Amino acid sequence: MWPAELAQQTAVPWIAADRGALRLLGLGITPQVAVGDFDSLSTAELKRVQTQVADIRYAVADKDETDTELALNIALTEGQATRVTIYGATGGRLDHLLDNLFMLLQPRFLPYCQRVRILDRQNSLRLFLPGVHTITQEARQQYLAFAPLTAVKGLTLYDTKYKLANADYAQPIMFASNQFTKKSATFSFRTGVVAVIQSHD
Repeated sequence: MWPAELAQQTAVPWIAADRGALRLLGLGITPQVAVGDFDSLSTAELKRVQTQVADIRYAVADKDETDTELALNIALTEGQATRVTIYGATGGRLDHLLDNLFMLLQPRFLPYCQRVRILDRQNSLRLFLPGVHTITQEARQQYLAFAPLTAVKGLTLYDTKYKLANADYAQPIMFASNQFTKKSATFSFRTGVVAVIQSHD
């Protein structure tokens, strides 16, 4: 599920979580930091990471944070990142997928959630806090989905194919397969957290 163009992005800082370090090295990208318990790597694979990555942060296997959470925390606190793209968050185990989404709702990450994007070959996902937001259609993305992840008040979709006016929801809900009617779309809401997904088949 990693985007094909990932190997071209060598000029930005990278933080690798667990096996992500090996994946990046295979693409010719050396992460600045690798973090995790590395329980998914063989002895030979871990040796390769240890040889090529200068800053390795070892975590115990039995812990209250996932390796991805550890990596995101480093990016936001030590790296002071104003924009974070997470790759490899949507493939594989469903519990990992849901954790990678819901971790952004944690109190320590929520104030920064609008800086974070989860990206794979088909999907681009971002979280938004209350306000008025205008998003631009990304290249190749055909569909647009809105998913309140918490109780939400006043959700309004102004200029998408399927509109919504000042709607309240008490629980998470997904509005899938909407579409842009032009190159951008505006939406707003008063309370809660909304995920926006751009995708293609």
